[in-house]
Amino acid sequence: MEGPKILTLMLEARLEVYNFIDSQYKPMPKKADGSIDEYAKGLGNNDIDALRHAYVSGRYAMEFGEETADLLGRLNELKNFNFGAKEVPSENMDLWNNAVGRLYGKKAKTGKELFDFLIKALKAGELIIDLKDKRKYKGEKNIKRIPKSFVIKIKETKTGANIEFFDVRKKVLMTKENFISAIKQGKYPGYAVRKHHSGEFPYSTRDRFSFNNLG
Repeated sequence: MEGPKILTLMLEARLEVYNFIDSQYKPMPKKADGSIDEYAKGLGNNDIDALRHAYVSGRYAMEFGEETADLLGRLNELKNFNFGAKEVPSENMDLWNNAVGRLYGKKAKTGKELFDFLIKALKAGELIIDLKDKRKYKGEKNIKRIPKSFVIKIKETKTGANIEFFDVRKKVLMTKENFISAIKQGKYPGYAVRKHHSGEFPYSTRDRFSFNNLG
């Protein structure tokens, strides 16, 4: 299994895009040792912020698919999975740019190609780079409440069968067999196992959470 990639990709992608920005778009702020200062002032709610959000979301789409990238992008504070945070003014801007990133993530084969797509999108006005922009994101918004057990698929076969899963709260990766076993042991009450002629498959039982993506 790819393992911790789903947890580490955000930080990796952020560093990637900052390096692309520095070498191909505009100079980034640097630390005393010459490395990029990821936490310098002036990196929020502007063109750099837009490129960062779009690139990270695009990279997740490349690695785990558009649906999973969308869901992860809507989880507040992705690296900590800090649910329940209040909505912030930049939410519309971030979700908009995430969506643009996923669009180009479906087309890109490499991170460099994704960045090239996004630079063109930036110059064409496709990204939101100012909180005063009146365009509104029309898709699903950030997730504010989630079920006690929250599992998403992170890998599927070419035929669309889900084969790898991630427990969002516990930050645990599972194979299909691991997940099915845990369901049968009663560890995931919001999920069940469906038998098919080709084997058994986990699925989410009907609840009020529309973002659950296990069909």
